[in-house]
Amino acid sequence: MTSPDLPLIRGREELERQELSTLAPCAQKSGESAGRKHREPPHPYRTEYQRDRARIIHSRAFRRLEHKTQVFLSGTGDHLRTRLTHTIEVASISRSIARALALNEDLAESIALAHDLGHPPFGHSGESVLNRLMSAHGGFNHNHQSLRVVEVIETKYPEFPGLNLSFEVLEGLQKHTMPPKPPAKRRGVAPVFFRPSLEAQIANLADEIAYYSHDLDDGLDSCLIEPAQLAGMEVWRHSYEEVRRDFPRLAGRDLHGYVIRCIIDRQVQDVISTSARAIAASRVQSAEDVRRHRRPLICYSPELRAANRALRKFLYANLYYHPEVAAVNRRACRMLRGVFNAYLRDPSLLGQNAVRRLRREGLERSVCDYLSGMTDGYLLDEYEKLCGSLAPNASRSGAGLEIAD
Repeated sequence: MTSPDLPLIRGREELERQELSTLAPCAQKSGESAGRKHREPPHPYRTEYQRDRARIIHSRAFRRLEHKTQVFLSGTGDHLRTRLTHTIEVASISRSIARALALNEDLAESIALAHDLGHPPFGHSGESVLNRLMSAHGGFNHNHQSLRVVEVIETKYPEFPGLNLSFEVLEGLQKHTMPPKPPAKRRGVAPVFFRPSLEAQIANLADEIAYYSHDLDDGLDSCLIEPAQLAGMEVWRHSYEEVRRDFPRLAGRDLHGYVIRCIIDRQVQDVISTSARAIAASRVQSAEDVRRHRRPLICYSPELRAANRALRKFLYANLYYHPEVAAVNRRACRMLRGVFNAYLRDPSLLGQNAVRRLRREGLERSVCDYLSGMTDGYLLDEYEKLCGSLAPNASRSGAGLEIAD
């Protein structure tokens, strides 16, 4: 509440009232959160999702994203994206879409900021290796690992493990799976949900927009993709022709960079307009109505969805499996396997928190948790320490391949 002695301070209750008066009926309101696993008193100045955002940003897992692979091995170029810059870009796109649709920006941003906390070193190639190594012990998936990070692995609070995030943020991290049931404490029986909140759907689609466009940008910047290869791609051609018409003197990287900017803007505008029509047609009147709706309501138009499928196929063929980086990435993944096996042979090498979880989680899962939290550089250092010299061309200046989500 606002203090009469300090009228400039806006308290949590006033922020919640503003949400009720300004957000769409189908938005997830902070004051209507299903709560947290471990009960905590409300904060005097921050809403539930503002607290979640701060907890994610201040976590160790979030800081480590700075040195984890997005497409190219971390450290290969000052202008190439890392897992952290990708995450920030997803959060920015999420806020833009949520704001335009009068949805909860804080919730959409919090989900976006946490969505890649579980990524291991060397991106999706590292994920594939860990999944094979853990095949007899439950496998490995970075979405599930993001949940483990915020529910189990982070240790910031003496009262409970993890970050104790709200149900709605945890729901948003259940990517590609059925959303979880909320606590049944309010109505006796938890309802059946088919979809997560609109804010979670936004973060999911914002992730696609970011990595389609920005991976293409990094591919051009690294000269692994040539502009002539993109002439037949509708996504590229539409924005390229528009930019050439409006700015005929632009050339080189300036031209390509602005085309990428226009691609992103077109994608965001398409999602906003298409989603607004879908929401209106569905007649959902609450966040719970959204969860009961069987089809996603945050979506592309059919035309742009088809164009994006073609772009995804192009990126797989011409960037993610590019022979110039694939060999280096395979060597990096061999090092990941070497470090994994070294820890299995001598668990005392694990970090203190991982050792404490050994009895509860088992040896393989504890090793997987510890290894998946490493940055690219730390994994390379561990390999050199535990397994001998780095393989040729596997230094921090080498490129690395990663498979898009």
